Amino acid sequence: MATSKMMVPDMGGAVDVEVIEICVAVGDVISEGDSIVVVETDKASMEIPASIAGVVKSIALKEGDTCSLGDLMVEIETDSTPDKGKEAEPQVLAQAEVQVKVEMAVEPLAAVIADAPVQAPVAESEHALEQLALVPDLGGAVDVEVIEVSVKVGDELAEGDSLIVLETDKASMEIPVEFAGTVLQINVAEGAKLNVGDAIAVLASTAEAVVPEVMVEVKAVSAASEALAPVPAVAQTPVAAPKAAQAPNVSVATNVIVAKVEPAAEVVNSGTTGTVHAGPAVRMLARELGVDLSKVPATGPRDRLLKEDIQAFVKQKMQQPAAQSMQGHGIEQPPAIDFSQYGSIDRIKMTKVQRITAQNMTRSWLNVPHVTQFDHADITDLELFRKGLKAEAELKGTKVTPLPFMLKACAMALRQYPQFNVSLDNDGEHIVQKHYINIGIAVDTPAGLMVPVIRDVDQKSIWQLAEEVIVMGAKAKDKKLMPADMQGGCFTISSLGGIGGTAFTPIVNTPEVAILGVSKADMQPRWDGSEFQPRLMMPLCLSYDHRAVNGADAARFTQYLAKVLGDIRHLVM
Repeated sequence: MATSKMMVPDMGGAVDVEVIEICVAVGDVISEGDSIVVVETDKASMEIPASIAGVVKSIALKEGDTCSLGDLMVEIETDSTPDKGKEAEPQVLAQAEVQVKVEMAVEPLAAVIADAPVQAPVAESEHALEQLALVPDLGGAVDVEVIEVSVKVGDELAEGDSLIVLETDKASMEIPVEFAGTVLQINVAEGAKLNVGDAIAVLASTAEAVVPEVMVEVKAVSAASEALAPVPAVAQTPVAAPKAAQAPNVSVATNVIVAKVEPAAEVVNSGTTGTVHAGPAVRMLARELGVDLSKVPATGPRDRLLKEDIQAFVKQKMQQPAAQSMQGHGIEQPPAIDFSQYGSIDRIKMTKVQRITAQNMTRSWLNVPHVTQFDHADITDLELFRKGLKAEAELKGTKVTPLPFMLKACAMALRQYPQFNVSLDNDGEHIVQKHYINIGIAVDTPAGLMVPVIRDVDQKSIWQLAEEVIVMGAKAKDKKLMPADMQGGCFTISSLGGIGGTAFTPIVNTPEVAILGVSKADMQPRWDGSEFQPRLMMPLCLSYDHRAVNGADAARFTQYLAKVLGDIRHLVM
């Protein structure tokens, strides 16, 4: 039996995602594809499936935890024989003896290194060492996305071979390996965000005998920590050793691992609040956000500040003025009421999707001057045509609802009236004109309202749109939508036709400037010039942001929609 660790996969760039359900228990026998956990992002819930089959040995997450790409989910016992390379993988902070980087030039460590046990010289001229390939300096760029992993486990690499390809806001770049060796482990995946010093992969490299190396035990590390006290966490990442010519008093034939005290363990005095322990990346983030590190509570090992601490601190400070504004100069909050005094109640915690939806709707309602334009579309002929497609749709294995026709008609209207395909820039002085047409469709799910986005609607046929609507709707109800599936919309359709109602006023899904509400179509008498005819009329409710769209344009937009839906021959014009 072998034990494998199952990590959190790429979740479309989402980080710190909340775990809302654990689907397995210790001892469960699972198959590949079985659900392990259910997580919830700001916009959707999704199940994370098992990548291998086996027996659940341990579970690292629990409900309420947050997780990101690469975090441990569960340990699985499998029947496969473990990879020898994996067995040789370094165990960070869990081995009885750890390799610690210590600068030989640091005087307080001189005595520690002199007394530390030294690994016996190896007779061969070269031997295998495990080394980490790290992200080099990226010219100040942070959180750079991995768009391609160029290697796989077992690959033999020469110095200079490409490991991964990164993409910044301005360019993509290949990251080469600085030493030759065999890939034992890959620590990143496509879509991951990296910074300087992050581990890319573990390689079994071939170290020449001229490279001096030293093994320092945990006891020596502890003594060194006291000499420099307080030193935060001990990093295990090996670093390139100095050349033999630059390392006096070290035998050329001796194999030792250079110990170096991480510059990330910088200790800074911060007045009366004591010392602050934070790495360069954390300090840079604090400088960018204007945060005083001495005021930030630390949650890392040995009171070390993490990026998450900075982000949580800023979020808290950003929310405080908002709360004060709501209580003071803004809209007064309703008073708290103890409803239990009137009878039996239950307090039910809102899901994250419900909370985010409520926040977004409140923000949109308070910031957007809403106006709603009402109209009707005669869809009598459209419905006759659509129902006539039933046999052909069955042959294609799909189903055609009115929604694909509405998507196509809205795409044509957005082309005809581009002032609806915009967003207002946050500077308050510019309008962003979009030249693509992506339309969101509101889907009612047990977890809450989801709005998957259909991309390039104007370039797709009715059959393609019908199939994509079914796929996106199923993903929404099965909690399999990724964050990317709900981003990039230009316009939204909220159809209540299957439920009922005569009209409603939908709230604009900012940063879009308009949303179309559709109610249930019903038969109404229409005058044809000589007599009344029964016609199937569908109510249209167009809510729009009056800062970007004026009333006359809204009336023209709904009239155009009614014309296209009333005579679908316009769809091919």
